[in-house]
Amino acid sequence: MKAGKIDRSLAVGLFLLVLSAGAFAQAVPPAVKKAEASIDAEKIRAHVKFLSDDLLEGRYPGLRGGDLAAKYIATEFALDGLKPGGDNGTYLQWINFVGMKVIPEQTKFALVPQKGSAIDLKFADDYTVQNGKLTPSVDVDAPIVFVGYGVTAPEFNWNDYAGIDVKGKVILCIVGDPPSNDPKFFGGRALTYYGRWTYKFEQAARMGAVGALIIHRTDLASYGWDVVRNSNASEKTYLRDDKMPQLEAASWIQLDVARKLFAASGLNLDTEMTAAGKRGFKAVELPIRLKAHIESTVRRFQSPNVVGILPGTKTKPDQAVLYTAHYDHLGFVPGMKGDNIYNGAADNGTGCGILLEMARAWSSMPMHPPHDVIFAAVTAEEQGLLGSEYLGQHPPIPSGQIALDLNYDMILPVGIPQEIDVNGAQRTSFYPVVQATAKRFGLTIVPDPRPEAGSYYRSDHFSLSRVGIPAFSVDTGSLYEGHDRAWGEAQEKDYNENRYHNFSDNYSPSMDFRGNAKLARFGMELGWEAVSAPSTIHWNAGDEFEAARKASLSAK
Repeated sequence: MKAGKIDRSLAVGLFLLVLSAGAFAQAVPPAVKKAEASIDAEKIRAHVKFLSDDLLEGRYPGLRGGDLAAKYIATEFALDGLKPGGDNGTYLQWINFVGMKVIPEQTKFALVPQKGSAIDLKFADDYTVQNGKLTPSVDVDAPIVFVGYGVTAPEFNWNDYAGIDVKGKVILCIVGDPPSNDPKFFGGRALTYYGRWTYKFEQAARMGAVGALIIHRTDLASYGWDVVRNSNASEKTYLRDDKMPQLEAASWIQLDVARKLFAASGLNLDTEMTAAGKRGFKAVELPIRLKAHIESTVRRFQSPNVVGILPGTKTKPDQAVLYTAHYDHLGFVPGMKGDNIYNGAADNGTGCGILLEMARAWSSMPMHPPHDVIFAAVTAEEQGLLGSEYLGQHPPIPSGQIALDLNYDMILPVGIPQEIDVNGAQRTSFYPVVQATAKRFGLTIVPDPRPEAGSYYRSDHFSLSRVGIPAFSVDTGSLYEGHDRAWGEAQEKDYNENRYHNFSDNYSPSMDFRGNAKLARFGMELGWEAVSAPSTIHWNAGDEFEAARKASLSAK
């Protein structure tokens, strides 16, 4: 291509970028800048210190500590003068849950081939399982059907369930997406929602299966078997009133177990997994059955989202902004000697502290925003984004009237960031504004460091995306003022290896909340840009959430 053509192409591209940004960018009023400047790192510290105190016993949903956290947040919203956005004129949006915990000693799991001996499996070592029917016990005796990656994706002309009926059967599938290096085909290296285990179970249930076996492989899952085992050995929580179909046996199996299963069927695991990643794959019913008895304890309980609203002055066109952060954590271990409380200072005391300080700053302005600003501290994130899922299904105003969700989750209080991770923002028409705002704040936007892990689908913003609301989380990169990148990476590594989901995620006076305050100011400015924009925000053409957005806008 000639140099002249390159110059013209660049000029056109820059013009379109400026035009797109201009569709949203508005001058930030002095009152907003003054409120934004009032955001105080020490106020965030105070919230984190209280929420991670032993008094709150790890903020587990449905227990005393979780309820104390919810009431604390509701009280802060009331002090700010926010309008209640929960049930019956309160700040609390109560959710019905059911906790299911498998009883290993009474649970049996076996693979029974047509010929040869049954293969008995050991819970936690060989497999995990949960009963989504929410009954104390369930029995399964059904044939196993290998459905490759277990994906139905019409936009990629891919259907692993084509030509086979799995009703009343157990599907066997591979974790992750079909392999691709093309970003336009299953995201290339980046994991799509089709690759997540939650999708595999959901789709199997939609297709009428009674059970599902996901084959674990560390490189495809991006985490080891210990993560699967630990996540399923404790209580698993479900939305009690969820109308979606559920499996009787939602299970993971070790790779070596899958190898034995295929061998008992006269097939080779590696050959079949390779074939499953290519076009032309056909699902096949194997000459082997799953025979299982699953015994569980059942605990019914309630836990609330906490919702406060700063009312706007206009009603049309509706484009509220929503801020979210989860307040729950992992609770405590009864009877354990020593420190037995998962205090969750960083995860997610920090996100709650930011949410509460933004609520105070927004409500301190002498002027009301053009549209509603909604603050939601959600429960049961650690149980599978359940609180935000319920919020998405039961928003305080119709989802088509919400222009944007900004989520805060686990912002390490280690200093002032020079980089920001806003993965998912690039999928929306709002991205040029995000870029311009980040530049004003001296923040360099960095890409998702591990796209193959599918981090976008692992925090509460995803629940809002599923109902069409443009949504993403605000997080830091690895570069901080006064330090090199190696220092920042070392902080992340130390937290992930020594404190993440551990008893040692505790508050310390040495924590530096200046970066949390900076990201709160950044989020407040983005929120103002969203509520004052002349047109609403949308997903980019062809995005997986575009259809849901169009449906919500037409319904509002």
